[in-house]
Amino acid sequence: MDNLKITVFQGYLFWENTDKNLQNITLRLSGGIREKTDLIILPEMFSTGFTMNAAALAEPMEGKTMQWMHQTAKQHDCVVTGSIIIKENDHYYNRLIWMRTDGTYEYYDKRHLFALGKEHNTYTAGTKKIMVELNGWKICPMICYDLRFPVWLRNLANTPYDLLIVVANWPERRALHWRTLLPARAVENQAYVVGVNRVGHDGNEVYHSGDSTCIDPNGNVVYYKRDEDDVYTFSIIADEVQKARRALPFLKDADEFEINL
Repeated sequence: MDNLKITVFQGYLFWENTDKNLQNITLRLSGGIREKTDLIILPEMFSTGFTMNAAALAEPMEGKTMQWMHQTAKQHDCVVTGSIIIKENDHYYNRLIWMRTDGTYEYYDKRHLFALGKEHNTYTAGTKKIMVELNGWKICPMICYDLRFPVWLRNLANTPYDLLIVVANWPERRALHWRTLLPARAVENQAYVVGVNRVGHDGNEVYHSGDSTCIDPNGNVVYYKRDEDDVYTFSIIADEVQKARRALPFLKDADEFEINL
C-alpha cells in the first residue's frame, strides 16, 4: 500500500444548475490542482445542490454528469468521486460514483435518507455498501447522513477498510456534530476519514460552512477548512494505518453482528 494523494473540492454549489456547477468545478480544479493526485473528492449532489427536485434534475447513468466525471478523471489521471442524482428503473437515487480514468466505475446509493429534509419521500435508499481499492488502499465511500450511523460504517476485522470517505451537504447549524462524528469514526475504525462538504447558502437559504477535513486513525487533523472555497491536495500515509492497528489491535475484539435491511 502506497501513500495516497487526495484532492478535496470544498466549494459553492449553484442551486439546481448542473451546467454552471460542472463548468465551475472544472475551472476550480484546473486552477487548483498543481501536483499529481490520485483521487478527487467532490461534495454530495455536487452538480445540483441537495435538492428534492429530482424529477427535473435526475440524469441517467449515461448522462452528462457521468460523462463529465469520466472526462475529469482522464484529464487529471485520477479517480473522481462524489454523489449525483440518478434516475433508474423509475426510481431516484442519491448515488455516489467512483469514476476511474478508463470510464469504468462503481457506485453506492445512500442508505440513510434524511427524513428531516423529506429525502425519503423522493429517493430510494440503497441496500449495499461498497469497498473500492486504489493504490492498495481499501476505501469505503459514504454519503452525508450515513455518518450518524456507526453500525453501518463499522470496520470489520476480516474485511477492514483503510479510508472512509463521507461526501456531504451538511448544514452549518449542525457543524458541531460533523466535527465530532468524523474523528469518532476515524478512532473507532482505526482508519483515515475524509469528509468533504460544500459552502454557502443553498436554494432553501440553508448555510453550509464546509468544515471539510481529513482525520488520521489516531484522531489527529491532517486537513481542515471552514467557510472558504478550497481546492487542496494532501497525502495520507499508509504506515499510519498499520502502526495504529499494531499499537492497539482492538478491531479483532469487536462484536460480530449482522444488519437487517
